[in-house]
Amino acid sequence: MTSRPSLVLASSSPYRRALLERLQLPFTSASPDIDESARPHETPAALAERLAIEKARAVAASHSDTIVIGSDQVCAIDDAVLGKPGSVANACAQLARFSGRSVDFYTGLCVINTASGGEKVAVERSTVTFRTLSDAQITAYVEREQPLDCAGAFRMEGLGIALFERIDGDDPNTLIGLPLIRLCQLLGELGIDPLTGE
Repeated sequence: MTSRPSLVLASSSPYRRALLERLQLPFTSASPDIDESARPHETPAALAERLAIEKARAVAASHSDTIVIGSDQVCAIDDAVLGKPGSVANACAQLARFSGRSVDFYTGLCVINTASGGEKVAVERSTVTFRTLSDAQITAYVEREQPLDCAGAFRMEGLGIALFERIDGDDPNTLIGLPLIRLCQLLGELGIDPLTGE
């Protein structure tokens, strides 16, 4: 009987780590060092896919006999990519722009079996329709949750849910940064069953 390859999450994100822990599979994390800049004329979906692949491949290069999971999320409105806000002012500006509108979030996922060379790739899209938000609501939210390191300037797993009218997508975890439903499918295709742990 062969042992199951170890899992490595190609991310330093505490949000992705927390999501992956829900599958109750032992894993380690490694932070990939890649350029996350968009290329000219690159669509938001293509950017999310490419970054997920580059993160997974960067970590896979130094890990043998492992399953490497790479993921990246891109926030887009009117086909314009918005990065992590990084400051209170930028977070407030992003949420003001989203007020009363629908915003797309693309989460790329790449799973690599470094032993076999197998690679599985997917992109999940979620569309969030925001409530019409007052300046006071936006300011209060940003002050309370400080979502400065989150694409879209919100934390869906926290108070951010109060910003939304609706969410359209296959997996609510996608908005937090790791589409677990699709990940379970891709792990299964590479021989790992999260339900049995084998």
